[in-house]
Amino acid sequence: MIMSRFVNITRQKNIPLAAPLFLFFIFFLVAFSSFGQTPEAEKNFAQCKACHTIGGGRLVGPDLKGVTSRYPQAWLIKFIQNSQAMVKSGNKDAVKIFNEYGKIPMPSHNYTDAQVKDILLYIKNGGKLPAGSEVKKAAVKISASSAQKITPAERYLQEKREGSRNLAIFAIISGVLLVLSLLDLIFTRYLKAKWIHYVIILSALWIIGEWSYDFATGLGRQQNYQPDQPIWFSHKVHAGQNQIDCEYCHFTAETSMHAGIPPASVCMNCHTQVKKGKRTGKKEIAKVYAAIKANKPIQWIKVDNLPDFVYFNHKQHVKVGKLDCTECHGDVAQMDQIAQVKDLSMGWCLDCHRTHKVQFTNNKFYGSYKKLHEKLKAGKIDLVTVKMIGGEDCQKCHY
Repeated sequence: MIMSRFVNITRQKNIPLAAPLFLFFIFFLVAFSSFGQTPEAEKNFAQCKACHTIGGGRLVGPDLKGVTSRYPQAWLIKFIQNSQAMVKSGNKDAVKIFNEYGKIPMPSHNYTDAQVKDILLYIKNGGKLPAGSEVKKAAVKISASSAQKITPAERYLQEKREGSRNLAIFAIISGVLLVLSLLDLIFTRYLKAKWIHYVIILSALWIIGEWSYDFATGLGRQQNYQPDQPIWFSHKVHAGQNQIDCEYCHFTAETSMHAGIPPASVCMNCHTQVKKGKRTGKKEIAKVYAAIKANKPIQWIKVDNLPDFVYFNHKQHVKVGKLDCTECHGDVAQMDQIAQVKDLSMGWCLDCHRTHKVQFTNNKFYGSYKKLHEKLKAGKIDLVTVKMIGGEDCQKCHY
């Protein structure tokens, strides 16, 4: 409707046809760029207020005014999510901030990348919400009861899908404008100012590239995947409150490529006596009894998945590498319904291989690396990382 009115005006005023296309493109670009900030940013920033101000000076941590221009967005996202991991990895900026502010560790925040970007927009805007947010806020308040039923993982997936859908729509519109601009530039030549065409073409190519990257990097990844299991099983109750060791149930983690899913007989080691749960009553435990009686395995759904072309060995990492389960699976002792915490991307694995110290000495598995042992003894190196023993070789994980 708006576009057709633009075209009519151009015909009446004898304005080149490509001009309204350019104006429409700029309008849509500005409108799309404002999608990021939501009222949720103010709520999430409440945790930050205890240690930070926006333009009010230093508190426990630094004043956040201008922080988005001082550091790259990707760095800020990682730092807000887990600053101590960056300090331990030796990141210069992270270590500098940690030392400058009394070595007081900033707690990790279980925010998605989208939520952190939202907070950064809030900070950039001086701690103010965009116009009209109050109306949105009221709408959120009305639906609060229904929102409580949505898990953080489900909310993340909804935001991810919505963001990808918006980007795909904008990429389609950009593609149409790209074609129109090329046609006018090569054939019709209504618009004499060629620089407008160049702006449209370059902007459209950038947006289509962003969409292509978003689509490609999403293939094979399922961070925060949280499927409903056939039995309501709480890791928080079992691993947290009852402090059951991970390898009591996942007993093949040290001896096999797979950590394994425990059979119902393992559950019965405790549940021959424990027949009623404080939160679920007899209903869920009765499902374990039913599986035993029918002599059928419980159909648990695997949560942490890798693409088929990736080789990963639990024994290599747990037994040899001495990795704690939480490094890959997160703090499962605080989870009721388990979810995939890390993105399990190749970049994430390589970052670990480049920084993680190998338990090299007194470990028979690494006895064949004689040159590295000699360098350690001579003091030429003080640690061995996975990268130094082939952790970046393609054939180690892809075969």
